[in-house]
Amino acid sequence: MYAHLKRQVPVALPRIVGNVALALCILLASTESQASDTSDPLLTESRLTPLAPCTETQNDRTFDLIDIVNTALCNNPQTREVWANSRAQAAQVGVISGGYLPGVSVSVSENQSTPGNKLSSLGLNFSYLLYDFGARAANLENARQLLISVSATQNNTVQTLFLAAVQAYYQTRSTLAAFDASVVSEQAAQESLKVAAARYQSGSTTPADKLTAQTAYSQATLNRITAHGAMKIAQGSLANILGIDANLGVKLASGSTPVDNGQDKFDAIEQSIVTLIETARLNRPDLLAAQAAVKAAQAAADAARAAGMPTLSMTAAANQNNNAGVNTHGSSLGLAVSVPLFSGFTPTYRIRAADAQVESKKAQMDRIRLQIALDVWNAYQNLATASQNRRSTSDLLSSAEQSERVASGRYRAGAGTMLDLLNAQTILASARQQRIQADLNWNISRATLAQAMGSLDAQLLTSLPDVTTSFKP
Repeated sequence: MYAHLKRQVPVALPRIVGNVALALCILLASTESQASDTSDPLLTESRLTPLAPCTETQNDRTFDLIDIVNTALCNNPQTREVWANSRAQAAQVGVISGGYLPGVSVSVSENQSTPGNKLSSLGLNFSYLLYDFGARAANLENARQLLISVSATQNNTVQTLFLAAVQAYYQTRSTLAAFDASVVSEQAAQESLKVAAARYQSGSTTPADKLTAQTAYSQATLNRITAHGAMKIAQGSLANILGIDANLGVKLASGSTPVDNGQDKFDAIEQSIVTLIETARLNRPDLLAAQAAVKAAQAAADAARAAGMPTLSMTAAANQNNNAGVNTHGSSLGLAVSVPLFSGFTPTYRIRAADAQVESKKAQMDRIRLQIALDVWNAYQNLATASQNRRSTSDLLSSAEQSERVASGRYRAGAGTMLDLLNAQTILASARQQRIQADLNWNISRATLAQAMGSLDAQLLTSLPDVTTSFKP
């Protein structure tokens, strides 16, 4: 329905309106062209967290823990993927926001007919939606909540990749330390074999001691080969986390012996588990994403309901025609009301689907809330166990080293047996491996708890020791 205004204006006014309309059209077209160049005229990406600028990865340099995490977050394709998804959703917010702006179009035509009549026209059309019972607002709210959800998903991906980089770093350092320990054990077994062979040559021992020492040395060599393979696999996995080919390898910077300064900080975490869970539910990006998804689904349901309501729009047009040298002008201003009457129950089922989607998103949110409680509980218990194991393996390694020194001295002096020496060396090698594993579990458990709490960030890295216990041959 259009309400046309009666024109009681001078004859020159249509010409003025047409000229102004043409100028306005050119101005708007120029503005939109410039907006395409700037890519974000409505500043929809202002709330996004952009990726940090990346520098080219140099494989020949050494990496410490902070370098590993920064490089992984910068180069890994996962971060680029979620950033692109965030920008795409931000653009959708711009698409919906454009519905609040007027629409303007220009039309130009020229026709030549026989026997020579020429008809040309120039028109400018303007439309502006005034009221739609909340459909635009609901769609915009849906897009904004989805943007919040995608942004939170981006943060969750960053945290997950952050933890994966920390785990890969400590796993690599652990395999390096395990390889060093296997080399030390192999050298000790080789030395025992030399001593046994010397005593056998001098007639002070039996062939059985020499054969036993030879067997132990062969086993130590096999363990060293296995440890070397595990080290290479861990190095390839670390390179993959960094976004480079696994065969290129990564050199890790040598660090100082781990200290317990970070332990004091994490001992302070030992508080009420209920408080930890509630804090995690406030910080976890996956729960924030789920909450935003619920709000987005509710907005989509509101939009589905509003889609069946009438709409009120304002329209305006200005036209200038030339027919065989005769100029005519016209302009109009009106209101248009559109009332949907029947569309095959489609709106009804869209509303039902939207309401079901809201329930689905709520169930997902509740599931994530429960999972957070389980994640925090498991991570907390793992950290407590790892802390106790780390203290126990330190005592175990110290006593095993003393026992091996005593057994080695007794055998060299002829007072001990080869069996006693090999048992002591076996226990010492096992204690070294347990100490390495305890260090690995302790470092990863702390990072895992921080990730479960939603607080895994660069500040945590300053409190983590740079290396795992290493045994140099």
